[in-house]
Amino acid sequence: MRLRALLDTDALGLKLLGGEEELDRTVRGVMTTDLRDPSRYLAGGELVLTGLAWRRDSADSEPFVRILAQAGVAALAAGEAELGDVPEDLVAACAQHRLPLFAVHESVAFASITEHVVRQVSGERAGDLAAVVDRHRRMMTSGPAGGGPDVVLDLLGSDLDLRAWVLSPTGRLIAGSKVGGPALPADLCAKLAAEHLAAARTGRRGPHRMVLGSTPYSLFPIRSTGRSPQAARDVRETVLSDWLLAVEADAGDWPEERLDLLQGVTQLIAVERDRRDAARTVRRRLAQEVLELVQTGAAPAEIAARLRVAAPVLLPGLGAAPHWQVVVARVEWDGGEVEGGPVAQSLLEEILVDPLTTGPEPSDRIAVAHTGDEAIALVPLPAVSAEHDGSEEGILADLLLESVRDPLSAGLDDDGRVTLGVSAAVHSAEGLRGALEEARHARRVAAARPGRVCAAGHQELASHVLLLPFVPDDVRRAFTARLLDPLRDYDRRHRAELIPTLEAFLDCDGSWTRCATRLHLHVNTLRYRVGRIEQLTSRDLSRLEDKLDFFLALRMS
Repeated sequence: MRLRALLDTDALGLKLLGGEEELDRTVRGVMTTDLRDPSRYLAGGELVLTGLAWRRDSADSEPFVRILAQAGVAALAAGEAELGDVPEDLVAACAQHRLPLFAVHESVAFASITEHVVRQVSGERAGDLAAVVDRHRRMMTSGPAGGGPDVVLDLLGSDLDLRAWVLSPTGRLIAGSKVGGPALPADLCAKLAAEHLAAARTGRRGPHRMVLGSTPYSLFPIRSTGRSPQAARDVRETVLSDWLLAVEADAGDWPEERLDLLQGVTQLIAVERDRRDAARTVRRRLAQEVLELVQTGAAPAEIAARLRVAAPVLLPGLGAAPHWQVVVARVEWDGGEVEGGPVAQSLLEEILVDPLTTGPEPSDRIAVAHTGDEAIALVPLPAVSAEHDGSEEGILADLLLESVRDPLSAGLDDDGRVTLGVSAAVHSAEGLRGALEEARHARRVAAARPGRVCAAGHQELASHVLLLPFVPDDVRRAFTARLLDPLRDYDRRHRAELIPTLEAFLDCDGSWTRCATRLHLHVNTLRYRVGRIEQLTSRDLSRLEDKLDFFLALRMS
């Protein structure tokens, strides 16, 4: 609302004392204060109400008004109840800083002014938001020229002072308002996504509200168009694939009209999500065709021909034929009644996106198919160039899930698991079958590990790590207990740090000097500790066999 409208409302009992030329300023809220410096509580655009309790003498007026002007407030309204009249020094200070000044009659309560302004501002913003939603609905239904989620988020920011972002279930920033501040940092996106997934698993209706630091957020689920919250038989079918709208505000006090309008915004964004999914259909079909050829033992020439068709779709404009990696993912839920394949497919399409890439369509270089509870991705890599010394930068399993582990764990709750395996890069159609088996085997290694979210790569298949997960649990426990329990017991009684000493000694390949330096010990002290380890375990750390046994015991413990 405009300041001018305040003077047109007789019930408010306001009298203009200065700033007539500024009456077209917009009022965005109200704040009542008697603090000498209220700047920390001001965001700009407020009508500030004050009873003048902060004023002790005439010298206090100018600093107070200067603080308000620098904060960008719309106007100051001073009550007459305390001093009878508004002091001339305050009138002069407001004139100096071009801040409109009203006098509030002693018969008018500040609460009445606040209620009136809030009602007017809320009503106007609701009308503005309705216009925003209606305008963007027309834009988006007319085709891609609507501009995607960024347009409606910018409108929310510029017209309604609502900062908002669209996030994937793993916390990737898909779109965000460019109005009102910087983009959300990645760690904050991950926390918001984790909170949303955890709330969704409880069955609570959105929006989900949370506070990070001192900032409130409201999280709205974005569901596919035409699908009601009850359309999915089980929340686990969609919890790891639905986007969310994060708004920097507490929606707990919003009227129903405002909530309904934000739900309309999520429906608009869902249109873009559906378009994105429709665009993936071709890539999914290509992946399915290639994998069927690979798994049925088709001739390499036939597979190579299909890859030549896929390459221009996945890597448009690429001159050389790409190399390929295979990634296999499996989503499993306790009970087995929820099919995990579609969820794993959507999840792979999400986590294989370059984390530095923003926008709704960065996954157009990934082709993912699914069968049963398993999803399989064909990931093209640009052909190796001469300056790369015969190596390419491929996907590393240990980094793939690092940034998404917390959100995924929240969505999986205590009844789901995600396991993932990554193959080495292959350079021809002949290598795809082996790459698929390699990725599947790596995923089985990941599945043998504890935790809700696990991954393993091809590098681990050439190591003892390949064997350790498949040793029966009772054998693992007996082996490690026989070697390490005597040392642990001794450490508990004497604080001797034999276990850390053993780990450092093996890591230094049995070098007395390097190990003593690492542990900041005299070599004689190190020899005493190693001798105690040998005495307690009846082993000899100068023998390769005993060193290997200790190494495996530490890895399995």
